[in-house]
Amino acid sequence: MSQIKFGCQTYTWQMSYDKYSNAMDHIMDVVASSASFAGIEAEVCMLGKYRTDPAKLAEAFARRKLTYGAICLVCDWLGPTETDAERAEADRVIKFLKYFPGTLLALCQMPQKDRENLEVRQKNCIQCVNAIGRRAADAGITAGFHPNSPPGSVFRIESDYHLLLDKLDTKHVGFAPDAGHIAKGGIDVVKLFREYVSVIHHVHYKDMTAAGAWALMGKGSIDFPTITADLDKAGYQGWIMIEDESPLAEVDPDAATRQNGEYLKNTLACL
Repeated sequence: MSQIKFGCQTYTWQMSYDKYSNAMDHIMDVVASSASFAGIEAEVCMLGKYRTDPAKLAEAFARRKLTYGAICLVCDWLGPTETDAERAEADRVIKFLKYFPGTLLALCQMPQKDRENLEVRQKNCIQCVNAIGRRAADAGITAGFHPNSPPGSVFRIESDYHLLLDKLDTKHVGFAPDAGHIAKGGIDVVKLFREYVSVIHHVHYKDMTAAGAWALMGKGSIDFPTITADLDKAGYQGWIMIEDESPLAEVDPDAATRQNGEYLKNTLACL
């Protein structure tokens, strides 16, 4: 694999939040123990003691020879502009990233309980995300938007993705697709990646069975070798972050991460 880097997303541990909410050192140690992973994407809520101390976090990554591949900011973005609190948090995170040159700002909307008032909610989210992306770009930071697939997500099915990528300001906010969420929305994952590969800035992988259940990498039905080969052929040089939500990850995220590392070593890293 040429310039593609593999890492882990902390949601694998966030599913057991009470246990791992202040365990970034432990998570970094687990990830660093596998030669398959070069970095981490940590959600803001998982930074624990490092949330207000980026210098210490940078030192912790460096000691383990890991890269902070992306930081994930999750907000509601329900109005046509950010709330004062949302803007303050986004600007705080942008300032935080000055300690991590090259780290991507991943933007993810918090799903609501339903998809009512869909067009307005989609428009509002895109406007807020575009505004954050422009501020990030002004600070020299690359941003990407990450759609998800819970029932209340406003970017869940194929028509949602087309609308999103038609309106997203891809000059300032790239596409950060998740293969598992795309599959959960009933979309052809390989086809969608190919269609929008030119604007992909960041990638998440998680596997899903044909019946729609989350699975360990390689235990589901998503064609990761083809997607990865397509990205490589297109010259993609960013991160692929493994965000495992399988039953094993729910009870033992460390074991799931180690098994996923073996899958990467034996399958995708050999392409």
